[in-house]
Amino acid sequence: MDVADLPLDDEFVAHFESQGVEELYPTQVAAVEAGVCNGERVLAAIPTASGKTLVAELAMLTADGPALYVVPLRALASEKFDEFDALPGVSVGMATGDFDATDEDLAEHDVVVATSEKVDSAIRNGASWVEALSCVVVDEIHLLDAEGRGPTLEVTIAKLRRLTPDVQLVGLSATVGNARAIADWLDAELVASDWRPVDLKTGVYADDAMQFSDGEVRRVPAGEQGAARALASDVVEGEDGQCLVFVNSRRGAQDLALTLVDEFYATPADVAEELQSTARTATGVELARCAAHGVAFHHAGLASEQRRVVERAFRDRELKVIVATPTLAAGVNVPARRVVVRDHERWNGSEMEPLSVLEVHQMFGRAGRPHLDPYGEAVVVAESHEVDDVRERYVEAEPEPVRSKLRSQRALRTHVLASVASGFADSRAAILELLDETFYAHQRREGGGVDGEDANDDVDATSDDGGEEETADDGDDGGIDDVVDEVLTYLDAVGMLARDGQSVRATPLGDLVSRVYVDPVTGASVVEALERASTLPHVTALTVLELVCDTRDMPTVYVRDDEAGQVSDAAMRRRDELARDVMDFDGDYQAWLDSLKTALLLEDVSEGMDVEQLSEQYGVEPGDVRRSVERAEWLLTATESLTEHVDADLSAVAAVIRETRDDLVAVDV
Repeated sequence: MDVADLPLDDEFVAHFESQGVEELYPTQVAAVEAGVCNGERVLAAIPTASGKTLVAELAMLTADGPALYVVPLRALASEKFDEFDALPGVSVGMATGDFDATDEDLAEHDVVVATSEKVDSAIRNGASWVEALSCVVVDEIHLLDAEGRGPTLEVTIAKLRRLTPDVQLVGLSATVGNARAIADWLDAELVASDWRPVDLKTGVYADDAMQFSDGEVRRVPAGEQGAARALASDVVEGEDGQCLVFVNSRRGAQDLALTLVDEFYATPADVAEELQSTARTATGVELARCAAHGVAFHHAGLASEQRRVVERAFRDRELKVIVATPTLAAGVNVPARRVVVRDHERWNGSEMEPLSVLEVHQMFGRAGRPHLDPYGEAVVVAESHEVDDVRERYVEAEPEPVRSKLRSQRALRTHVLASVASGFADSRAAILELLDETFYAHQRREGGGVDGEDANDDVDATSDDGGEEETADDGDDGGIDDVVDEVLTYLDAVGMLARDGQSVRATPLGDLVSRVYVDPVTGASVVEALERASTLPHVTALTVLELVCDTRDMPTVYVRDDEAGQVSDAAMRRRDELARDVMDFDGDYQAWLDSLKTALLLEDVSEGMDVEQLSEQYGVEPGDVRRSVERAEWLLTATESLTEHVDADLSAVAAVIRETRDDLVAVDV
């Protein structure tokens, strides 16, 4: 089937043909035959590089109205925005910003690219553009399985189906262990295939040899240089290919990249110069040095511009090797001739644990550059004694089935409150009816099993501060009803919902907490902290920054053992500025030190400390600083709104919040 045979306007046919897309891949033909151009719902479970983006474009370009493309990451949103913006005559908008805005101007666009959290927020805030959608494409739909964003994604899809019952849903994923279950939930036609434009050879590297699943054994002596370095050198020098190496830590990525600088000398000078111009820390200087030798590392600590330069230079074949943490496997377009998974375990905070099969297969999917490679190679590095186990787990096994993580208080707190506040439910029965439309409920009905059955993992629902640990369930005890009841009790106790028998309604506080998109526990703790702050004789930037950093919604900077005393000293010196009572502390003091360190970091950012100084003093990188600033800006905005719900004069506190937020916004990090 040719592009010219599709029900597309001539300008789109010409555009695709100018990109070298004239004949459809078999996977794309299957999607067309499933009705993707006729408004039918489709789940495309097809490998990386087998044409998922074109499937999405066909759905959006043939839809009867506006389309939404949902992505899991902001970085991926930018990539897809650029790609869709190149379509002739198509107006594209991107929504990844403030969570409490409706962004009604998005109604003017033909295609909107947004994260699932942003779509959820738009629904909570009554955005009219959502109800006008004709087509919704969900990229990386296997992330229904993710602990954090999975519940938001499935509840958002359920609400979209209520708001727009006839909307065309298109799900995309390269790695789904139970694609049929997801397709059935979406009422979608399943297009599942292993076809790739470039064949993929997978195997295990051990004892100086790659042992592929097809029986081929190829020797690549490691010697003293180590397996990953040997495998990268072999494919670059011996086959003029490119290599992606996945490791389990930032430090590991940088260290391995630095060992490769003596191997290659083929990068155009402008790549290293561009990276050098953005280098503001020692890590940035290391990156530029590596790039001068055709090598780069990639992790979340880098500034977004640095990551974009690395990705673009690799796609343009100006870089030979990228050593990356697993985040690079999450949808970013960086194919390579060979993928090496050096580390198949990572630290989970208490111990080393194996990577999931799904995650490793995501990495494998980066192997093979269309039109450049006869095939792609992907290997997991193993010790001699674990070869059989690693092969069985990662090469021969199918990805784990996607399982809902919705049945937890942490997930249900926010979605129950939002469902009531935004008018989707006005009773316990209505809440359960909405939840019955989620992937969680579908899996239970189909007997597919769900995770999260023991996930009442963060607060005692009867606590008024959300600070006590819960007792985990021992297993499936009959569904989600009991967790909903516990959540309703908690939301009632903190004044966010009012109950009258089975009926429920959101209070003004609950309505506001839902609209500003914070966890109800965060909302409750902020209100309590504001009450304490109102009694302080002097409120400063540190006061309000510590207040927002000491919440569930703020990821904090870890306090190392060798700096705990220093942060504690700062707490004592400045205790008169803190809403927390340092002299009579109630709670996890060590965790609070992380919050205080993060607040001190943000205070220095607001006062103009440059990234190099921040890196030296706090052990952070530009990417970390940027994420902390963005999260603090959002939480400060939410906190200012919440000052209206405290029975005290907080005008002075609100003024400090606004000034601190404006100082953070003004800083270029």
